[in-house]
Amino acid sequence: MRGSDAERLVDGLDLRQRVRLLTGADTWHTPPEPAVGLGTIVFSDGPAGVRGPGWDERLPSALLPCASALGALWDEERVRGLGRLLGDEARHKGVHVLLAPNLNLHRSPLAGRHFECFSEDPLLTGRTGAALISGIQSRGVAAAAKHYVANDSETERLTLDARLGERVLRELYLPPFEAAVRAGVWLVMSAYNKVNGTTMSESSLLAEPLKGEWGFDGVVVSDWGAVRSTVSAAASAQDLAMPGPAGPWGEALAVAVEAGLVPAEAVADKARRLLRLAARVGALTGGGREDGGGAVTGVGRGAVTGAVPGAVTGAQAGPGLDPVDPDLGPRRRLLRESAAASFVLLENRAGGLPLDAPALGSLAVIGVHAVEPRVQGGGSSEVFPVGVVTPLAGLRAALPDRVRVVYEPGPRPAGAAEPAPMGARYARDPDTGLPGVRLRVLDAAGAVLRSQAQPSGRVLEPGLPPGAATVELEAVLHPDVTGPWTLGLGGFGEMTLHVDEVTLLEGEFPPETDDPAVVHVRPPQHTARIDLEAGRPVRVVARRALASGTGRATVLTAAPPDPEPGRARADALAAAGAADAVVVCVGSVEGGESEGRDRDTLELDSSQGRFIREIARANPRTIVVVNCGGPVVLPWRKDPAAVLLTWFPGQEGGAALADVLLGRAEPGGRLPTSWPDALADAPVRTTRPTRGVLPYEEGLHIGYRGWLRSGREPAYWFGHGLGYTTWAFERIGMPVPLPGGGYEVPVEVRNTGSRPGREVVQVHLARPGSTVERPVRWLAGWAAVRAEPGDRATARVRIPVRALQHWSPPAGGWVTEPGRFTLLAGRSAGNLPLRAALDA
Repeated sequence: MRGSDAERLVDGLDLRQRVRLLTGADTWHTPPEPAVGLGTIVFSDGPAGVRGPGWDERLPSALLPCASALGALWDEERVRGLGRLLGDEARHKGVHVLLAPNLNLHRSPLAGRHFECFSEDPLLTGRTGAALISGIQSRGVAAAAKHYVANDSETERLTLDARLGERVLRELYLPPFEAAVRAGVWLVMSAYNKVNGTTMSESSLLAEPLKGEWGFDGVVVSDWGAVRSTVSAAASAQDLAMPGPAGPWGEALAVAVEAGLVPAEAVADKARRLLRLAARVGALTGGGREDGGGAVTGVGRGAVTGAVPGAVTGAQAGPGLDPVDPDLGPRRRLLRESAAASFVLLENRAGGLPLDAPALGSLAVIGVHAVEPRVQGGGSSEVFPVGVVTPLAGLRAALPDRVRVVYEPGPRPAGAAEPAPMGARYARDPDTGLPGVRLRVLDAAGAVLRSQAQPSGRVLEPGLPPGAATVELEAVLHPDVTGPWTLGLGGFGEMTLHVDEVTLLEGEFPPETDDPAVVHVRPPQHTARIDLEAGRPVRVVARRALASGTGRATVLTAAPPDPEPGRARADALAAAGAADAVVVCVGSVEGGESEGRDRDTLELDSSQGRFIREIARANPRTIVVVNCGGPVVLPWRKDPAAVLLTWFPGQEGGAALADVLLGRAEPGGRLPTSWPDALADAPVRTTRPTRGVLPYEEGLHIGYRGWLRSGREPAYWFGHGLGYTTWAFERIGMPVPLPGGGYEVPVEVRNTGSRPGREVVQVHLARPGSTVERPVRWLAGWAAVRAEPGDRATARVRIPVRALQHWSPPAGGWVTEPGRFTLLAGRSAGNLPLRAALDA
């Protein structure tokens, strides 16, 4: 939309019409304004998938690998393709704005939302985020860069005050957002937290550098509920307060303008930006979608659906999903190939990986994560996937019938016993007898206002007709094991849980937090045990009263008795000893990595470590698969033949795992974050504020920068990853000045192994004898190359001017210190064998 068009439309609105545009109509929609042909703008959470406007398991989504996995790709074109997939699915679901990507940094490995962020480095984060934005917006769907800024931990995240200096902001935490603006992002989300004493929805950082110096012409949308004031927030560069319709703006803002407390032009500018966004995403009548640089005008086809051999289907295709979509194969293949390309081979000793499938007669697959993998992290990024390919299913589908695949769960990890939502495995709808549960919404007298089938007992946003007073979930539970079952009910307020005539839970469970991730997404479970008999169905009824401030999420769960640990261990060890090779799957437990809370340890359950060592002794060809979103410590990492990190791999993770283990695909990932051997060694361990304040005392030295300053070695450096071939770094050339500024540095590498492969070449800068404080060295650029066995390839790494600059608070700008910089090239922050000089 041209500026004159926006002015014309805004001029046609009076003050209250303009103000009305600036607060959401509800949780996921903005209000329409027929006077100027403005329709509603529809929002959806991201970035792991496009859930759509609301939490409805009957409308499943394509589930991508988590953001840390995308950071591990070091592959902008692949990330751009995943962005296009997200854009297509958003359009199919009628979504105009996808709340992605998350551009916060991996400041501390304890951060609960670590899995939702790309990396510990601002350059890698910025380039990866820009690629995702480009892909999403090429489909005429707006991306939203979040959470601006210094929103890098979850403890007290709604109110914490991040204290950090101007250089640290400018050189670490703001650059990914600047890269997003340079990529043309259409929205930026202001964070919940304060920075240096001011809450972000009122911060001057929204004006400078965002809208001023960087020239951002889009909309600043608040995180949900992050606008806390009328005058201060409206007088700032905050544009849109979500959700609505309640909030501190509305009529109060119109009155403030009339009283001269907020400039009328500030409101006009906010409305102008909102209308520009509407034009870009096609929410203005008659205008279609603005061509914002590659936007398309056709409606995208459906979500990624369909079954594969061995897939575990998570939900039936909902209305509007097309199971015969001709684009189905390529889209699922992209998810599968991207997951494999993100996997990081941490360790690989002789005879480890890849497995020799023709020589395999038997394979033992061990661990509950083989059948209950963590495919995504917790919180607002969660989606209901169409189907999940588990590691066990993926391996069974990939191996020939002659290979005997034996599964043993082994002892269940501590903390993994939280019951899962009732679903197809145990629950039947009492009305239809089909797998699932029955949702009913009742009025105050107990009359049924709404009744519908649900695929599982996790119902986060039930539709509430007028007069709704109670949410009821009912299922017929079919136990397949005799013993003490654990049943649970998640939610807040007055709740009851009955099994046949037995009352298991009854009471008032008030919210202990107003964090929306807890209230609306993952309410705590209240559990009780009851003895059930295999083959004897029981009727389970859960009810929760609806009350103000308690949300409406209701989660009905069930878990069978755990197997006896000693017997489970013995059976797994016996299977391992009898097999030609062993795949052990370990990882995070349900809810262990989630929005709304930080971790307090990097340890996997200690019993898993002892168990891995026992398995490795029983069979030297033991492969350990680590299924998590952020760093964990691996004290046993030298015991098995190989250790493979699969992150939260998304819906196709099991198929991708089979591809990698059997050598059909290379594990192409390189760590986007350094991993410690012990939490005590990590450069930054503070995620918890003290009296509301979280000082970033480490300054510029997070991640590999902090490790270098300390002189300690992490378990694995930023950039580590082994692949299936080996490489020699042979020569670094002289930097060549580029016409637009910056330099190109040629780095020659040779594939010294027996397989074709891909290598990521990092180039770092150092400034010995600098007159200003700097990291020991810092990433300045990177490029990937491919080569056949014995062949050489030249990586041409571009070094931007900014890489040689530092922010000078006295000068109020970027400054290049004259003199000689050192160029270092290699495969990780700890392995940079080549050196050259660059004179600035």
